[in-house]
Amino acid sequence: SQLRKIEAIRKQIDKLGKPIDLEVDGGIDRVTAPRAIAAGADALVAGTATFTGGPSAYADNIRALRGS
Repeated sequence: SQLRKIEAIRKQIDKLGKPIDLEVDGGIDRVTAPRAIAAGADALVAGTATFTGGPSAYADNIRALRGS
């Protein structure tokens, strides 16, 4: 639901012409991560999506978030 806001903020940042990273925190998972990046996010914070399933699942969760 926040993709339009990410796109709008990305445009504002780009107009400034400064090296500002746009970080998105909240609601990031294997589905929303690529959408947020496509909308203009540079960095993602994915707490629950990373740590669900315990330590044995961390690596797989991160791979899924990265799309690999």
